[in-house]
Amino acid sequence: MDFKLSEDDLMLQETAADLAAKRIKPNAEKWDEEEGLPQEILDEMAELGYFGMLLPEEYGGLELTTVTYNCAMEELAAACAGLMVMLSVHNSLCCEAINRFGSDELKQKYLPDMAAGKTIGAYCLTEPNAGTDVASLKTSAVKKGDNYIINGTKAFVTNGGLAGMFIVFAVTDPEKGAKGGFSCFAIPKDTPGITVGAKEKKMGVKTSDTREVSFADVEVPAANMIGEEGSGFKIAVIILNNGRIGIAFQSLGIARAALEEAISYSKERKQFGQPIAGFQAIQFKLAHMATKIDAGRLLAFRAATMKDEGANVAKESSMAKLFCSQTCNYVVNEAVQIHGGYGYMKEYPVERYFRDARVTEIYEGTSEAQLMVISSQLLKE
Repeated sequence: MDFKLSEDDLMLQETAADLAAKRIKPNAEKWDEEEGLPQEILDEMAELGYFGMLLPEEYGGLELTTVTYNCAMEELAAACAGLMVMLSVHNSLCCEAINRFGSDELKQKYLPDMAAGKTIGAYCLTEPNAGTDVASLKTSAVKKGDNYIINGTKAFVTNGGLAGMFIVFAVTDPEKGAKGGFSCFAIPKDTPGITVGAKEKKMGVKTSDTREVSFADVEVPAANMIGEEGSGFKIAVIILNNGRIGIAFQSLGIARAALEEAISYSKERKQFGQPIAGFQAIQFKLAHMATKIDAGRLLAFRAATMKDEGANVAKESSMAKLFCSQTCNYVVNEAVQIHGGYGYMKEYPVERYFRDARVTEIYEGTSEAQLMVISSQLLKE
């Protein structure tokens, strides 16, 4: 397996890195304090095509490979993890669900505006009492003529307040259990009966918009079902594999940024008459940090490459997500330690990286959930 990036990969990576350095990183701390993204940066991302990175050109997308797309995502994550996850959920979960499993009618109706950034997507799977245990979903979809009536509440919805389109999983046949009993729907935000809650107050990735979304007798045309009735579990699992690869690269971006800050600080900070970079204790920390990041990148690129080849990446995406998210938390912790007391202060970026890192082991499936996936796949082999 060749992980050498193509000229197109490198060009997009350089473009994203330039954008991140000039427009995103200088504003990331401000956006974190404001707990949101300004419309101007969303418009700029839309103009550059970042809302349609994985979509076919016929819908206005860039039609990038998973590898190329994630090269850009890592650069954005290194500058602002919240902005990156906003784009990741929109591209790899919402757009991908409609593009891969939706009817031609759904694709033609919704994907052009989603690719243009006119309609931002939000992925509604988790509920207040149903996280890893998807069999506990309570949101219902009851058939009524040519429509379905949706009732229920979704929790921790990324892009909840920005979204113009909700990808919603709901129970259509309680008797069939999780694997055949729920389905997936594309529901525009202007559909009557949808209530978007207040923005959640989070520890990190504060620039991403996270909310509770409720559905009360929301009437949705049967034509807005994504895939067949009862295929919701299959769709959720496949789409989450995409998201997990994305979070692996997000983790690498945060970790890499923290390592760069730690190296820079260690060269400037002097103790006992010399830069702390001269002490073996600091040198060994940096060596371990860099080695783990490189190892994680190989796992992430393997998963992305295999997805582009059409392989089943359930195990590989979970391995990448597990290792990279754990590496991210390890690296930012060491970066704060290297900064000492200053690492605990908001004036230094590592404080934000430390807060942003924590959720990488939680969303898109906890580390414990990844272990469940990996072990189940191993036992099937």
